[in-house]
Parts: sequence; structure tokens; C-alpha cells
Amino acid sequence: MAPPPPRAALLLLLLLLPHNAAAGGAGTAAPSPAVNPFTAKAAFIRYWNRKVPNNRPHPAFFVAKLSPLPAADTASFPSALPDIRARLPALCSRAGLLCAGPAADAAAASLAKAAGPFKGYSNANFSNYGTGGDQGADSFRNYSPDLNIAADSFRRYGRDSSGRADRFESYEADGNVVTANFTSYAGGATGGSGSFAAYAAGTNVPDSTFTNYDVQANGRARGFASYSQEANHGESGFSGYGRSGNGVRETFASYGNESNVLASAFANYGQSANGATDTFTGYGVEGNVPENTFRSYGAGGNAGVDTFKRYRDDANVGDDRFSSYAKGANGGAAEFQSYGNSANPGSIAFKGYGEGTNPNHHIGFKEYAGENNTFKGYASTGVDFKEYHNTSASTLTVSAEAAASMRHQHLKWSPEPGKFFRERELVAGNRMPMPDIRDKMPPRAFLPRDIAARIPFEPNAVSEVFGLPLDTAMGKAVASTVAECQRAPSRGETKRCATSAEDIVDFAVEMLGSDVVVRSTASAAGSGGDIRLGAVTGVDGGRVTRSVSCHQSLFPYLVYYCHSVPKVRVYEADIAAADGEKINRGVAICHLDTSDWSPAHGAFATLGGRPGEVEVCHWIFEGDMTWTVAD
Repeated sequence: MAPPPPRAALLLLLLLLPHNAAAGGAGTAAPSPAVNPFTAKAAFIRYWNRKVPNNRPHPAFFVAKLSPLPAADTASFPSALPDIRARLPALCSRAGLLCAGPAADAAAASLAKAAGPFKGYSNANFSNYGTGGDQGADSFRNYSPDLNIAADSFRRYGRDSSGRADRFESYEADGNVVTANFTSYAGGATGGSGSFAAYAAGTNVPDSTFTNYDVQANGRARGFASYSQEANHGESGFSGYGRSGNGVRETFASYGNESNVLASAFANYGQSANGATDTFTGYGVEGNVPENTFRSYGAGGNAGVDTFKRYRDDANVGDDRFSSYAKGANGGAAEFQSYGNSANPGSIAFKGYGEGTNPNHHIGFKEYAGENNTFKGYASTGVDFKEYHNTSASTLTVSAEAAASMRHQHLKWSPEPGKFFRERELVAGNRMPMPDIRDKMPPRAFLPRDIAARIPFEPNAVSEVFGLPLDTAMGKAVASTVAECQRAPSRGETKRCATSAEDIVDFAVEMLGSDVVVRSTASAAGSGGDIRLGAVTGVDGGRVTRSVSCHQSLFPYLVYYCHSVPKVRVYEADIAAADGEKINRGVAICHLDTSDWSPAHGAFATLGGRPGEVEVCHWIFEGDMTWTVAD
């Protein structure tokens, strides 16, 4: 039998163990389990105990986000960026980081003469695929589904092929931060057809680039159906698309519909093409802030026909730019049918539209409406305006009746039911819709503070360390996060971007003092359905208080955007299903002073009223958190 450990060793072990790891719960979260005292996780818990010495439990939802790195990896982590980059692939999974996917699939690149279908593929590089191929068909079905940081490349695909058909169906569906690059795709091809159906549907931050796509193609048809449907914050670029083609037919049906902040750029699209036919039907319908740029579209073309039908109908705001559209074209025809019937008007500009010495073209506007529309340098002949309406540029205000109607219609860009509500609705027995509060960010962990400090918080350094090119969807997300963190705070706002768990605790203590607790909704149960509230409890006795709310940002490791929120009341509520069974414990925050909010904020579209007139409440979503002074 081994002798008992010396007294000094026992004391050291007691000091290392988190003293309240197994204490009773507080707020909505269960306490954290005991952790290995020599890990980065245990080191943070000891830091928390020093900064917040109130002997409250550490909520499990927060502890689960801490770095899982073993002590040996933490101690040996390099300092120089090249050394970190070299070490990172082996540490990505152990550290809970979001690193670039595997390198391009070399096997796929070798399939130059093969034919589809390709099912269940992901992160592949198809270079020189199908070059010179004759007849046949390729099918990409359920390609790269449900992936984080999918990266696919189709370079010189189907070049100079004849009568070949390709179909992309459910491509990159429900992905997160996906990148697709179609360069010199089907260039010089004769005949055949292409179809993109349900492409990038439901994706988060898609980034698709079509460069020199169908260039010099002959008699080829291409259809985009349900492209980027319900996508979130993405970009699509069509550069040199269909240039110098002959008889190329492109159809965009339900493109970007019900999407959120989707940007599309059509540059040199259909330039110098012969007999090109393009149709945009239901483009951007019910989208939220769609941004579309058509630059040098159809310029120099011959006998081209473009039709825009139900373009951006029921969209929210948005921005369109038509620059040098059909400039110098011969025998071209463009028809805008029911264009610009947005629910909330946006901005549309036509510059250099239909210019040129050849008057043999027709451009028609039928039921065209919008706000801030400008026609600069457009042709004085061959342009026909029918039922053109320039709406008022007055500030948007929403009456209670209009808000009720909007809730009934529920346009996709409008806030989903239950996202915002009034404080009076937080009473036991009330039935209300619960929005989708699921955490849709990819799973990641914090980096220990001393390791995060070794990686400069700027896009180029993060790109180098994590192998994320800045021209990919994830690279652009990194740049956007850094820019938002560097943005000057709004009036009355105190904010900080926390790149480590220690940073969050420091900010909460700085704003609220050392006697604080953190809460979050326990789970996503009830999301998207009707719920019934059980017992409702006001934090700090329901008094007006100050909180620190923290929201996840998209980054390779956990980064939180935290800001101090004055004049709020925070509530905890039991959440039951419609049949009365308890399924969740929710945390809600009510903002009592909305005077500095934008009049166009979705809360006022849902609840009615104006900034400063009504309070606005919402649930704390899964993955987010709010700090308050302890009860």
C-alpha cells in the first residue's frame, strides 16, 4: 500500500481544484463538472474565481466553450506566426478551432474524362474536367451538404465540350461559410445545357464566383432555379458571364428569394454576345437588403433580349445599380415588368442605360416603381415608361394596423414571429410564438488568452495562421468581424470584442462590478413553435438594471461582441410546449429605452411605434449570453 501524499501536495491540489465546480445551479444553467486542474480550462476557472469571488457556480454552457487544450499543448504553443501555422493542423480538433478544410481532392482532379453523377462529394477540385467531352451528362446532387467551410473549385470545367449537360442540385445546401469557384466554366462549349437547382439553399455566408462562365459558348442554355434561397449574408459574382457567346440562354428563377443581405454582381455579363436571352423571374423576392450590381451588362450585344419580371418584389430596402446597361447594343430588347415593388423602397440607379449610336433597341418599363431612382445618361429614344411610379422618399413609419397586417402576411425578410415582443407578454400562462433561437454558428472553443494574444487580431494574420484566403467566404467573414470590432461605438454604447473567455469576464466586471452572474437560455427547445410560459421571475427583483450582452461573431475561434446595455429588465421564464409540458428555461431581456434605435429596426415593424415610444423584448438566443449583477 502506497504511503499517503504529503500535506503540501494535498494543499496544492486543493488550490488547483475549482472550489465551486460542483456547487448548486444559478440562473438557467447547470453547474460545470469538475475539470482536470492542469488544463487551460481549469486555469480559466481559477481566474474567474479571483475576478468574481461570489462563490457562484460556473454555468455549464459557458464552461463548455472553454479551451479543451491539454496543459502540454498550451505550454508548448509557439509564438511566431509561421510556427503557429505549421503547428495548427495537428491542434485544430484538439483545440476546438475552425480551420480550413482538407486540401483540394486530388482524386477528383484526375477524373478529367469521367462522367457523373457525383453524390456525397465535398471539398473537391475539378480542374480541366470534361474538357473536349462529347455528349454525356454530369450530375452533382447533394454535393457538400451541411459542411463548415466547404471550398469547391470548378476551373476550366467542360471547356470546348459538345452537347454536354450538367446539373447542380442541392449543391452546398445548409452549409456554413461555403465557397465555390466556377472559373472558365463551359468556355467555348457547343450546345448542351446547365442547371443550378436549389443551389446554396439555406446556407450561411455563401460566396460563389462565376468568372468567364459560358464565354464564347454556342447555343447553350443555363438555368438558375432557387439559387441561394433563404441564404444569409452571402455574395455571388458573375464576371464575364456569357461574354461573346452565341445564342446563349440564361434563366434566373427564384434567385436570392427570401435571402438576407445577399449581394450579387454581374460585371461584363453577356458582353458582345449574339442573340443572348436572359430572364430574371422572381429575383430577390422577399429578400432583406439585396444588393445587385449590373455593370456593362449586355454591352455591345446583338439582338439580345433581357426580361426582369417580379424583380425584388416585397423586398426590404435593397440597392440596385445598372451601369452601362445595353450600351452600344444592336437590336436589343429589355423589359422590366413589375420591377421595384418593394415592401420598403430601396435605391435604384440607371447610368449609361441604352446609350450608343445605334437606336435599334427597345427598353420598356411596365409597372415600375421605386424610391430614389435615377436615370443618368439613358437613351432618349427607344425607352418606354408605362405605369412608372416614383414613391415618396419620406421616412418609413409603421402603424399598429400595418404592423398587424405584416405579422399576418409575414414576409420572409420581416422578423419572424416571436423575435420581438412587449414586456406585458411575459406573464405566466401566456401563449406566444418562439422564434428560431438555435445556435447556427459552427462549433468552436475559446483560445486561452495568452495564445489568442499571439495572433494579431487583423485579417491578414488570421488568414495566414488558419489558412483562410481572404477571397473566400470565411476569409471575408473574418474581415467583417474585425471591421465590426474596430467600428466606433454607437451613442451611449460601451462595447468590446472578447477574443478569450478572460476578456468577457474582465468586461463584465468592469461594467457591473465583481458580484455578477451570467445567464443564457438553457436550450433551443421550442424554437419555431408555439410555447406557453410558466413561472416568470424578474432578475434583481424585476428592477431596472444594466446588463452586458455578448453575441457570437464568425471567426476561427470563439470571439464575442459584448456591449453594455443600460436601462433593461431581465427575466427568467419556464417554457412549456403547447400541451403544458416544461421543455426549456428561457432568459429574456427588455430594452426600456429605444430612443437611439433606427426607425427601420425590425422591432418597430413587428410591434408598431417609433424609437423611444415602446420597449422591446427578446429572448437570449442559444450561444449568446447576458451578464447582470447577482441577485
